[in-house]
Amino acid sequence: MVCAVHHRRCLGVLCAAVGRGERVSEASAGGASRGRSAAGDALTDLVLRVFRLNGLFLSVVEEMTRPAGLTAARWQVLGAVLREPLTVSGVARSMGLTRQSVQRLANALVEDGMAEYVPNPAHRRAKLLRPTSAGWAAIDVIRPLQHGWTHQVTRDIDAEELRQAVATLDHVIERLESEPAGAASEAASSSG
Repeated sequence: MVCAVHHRRCLGVLCAAVGRGERVSEASAGGASRGRSAAGDALTDLVLRVFRLNGLFLSVVEEMTRPAGLTAARWQVLGAVLREPLTVSGVARSMGLTRQSVQRLANALVEDGMAEYVPNPAHRRAKLLRPTSAGWAAIDVIRPLQHGWTHQVTRDIDAEELRQAVATLDHVIERLESEPAGAASEAASSSG
């Protein structure tokens, strides 16, 4: 599995390589942009929309998590260990984040009493992170806000459209995770 840092670097290289001096809307204006396939144009449009969607989600989630005393990033890490305790590395892998950033967030959650480290029977040094009762209480504050927000956003969006979007994103994620580490940089330099 390729690391999250590499994914961000690949997306940055992709956006820089395909966007130099060109408008993103060229693909929808009729035909593939210079040097790219129609699928390449569509992927570029998808990547840019994912960036925008991520920014929109983060601003909504910051507001949603504030009453519970969390931030979007801390909620993301706490949410990753709701079903089962995980190591910091396990959380990082599941979320596509760096281990170091998850470690900082996990330590902050522990310091705030929202999570705790417990012994890991599979590995003496890599402790497991799990929510505390205060962490669960914070989730209980956020959950109705999240449910209300999702109902509002999806009121006129068909569930099948959302499932198809998830399937498409999963396909792109699988492709990125299966590519060798330098593939995006090599592809950009060989086409330029």
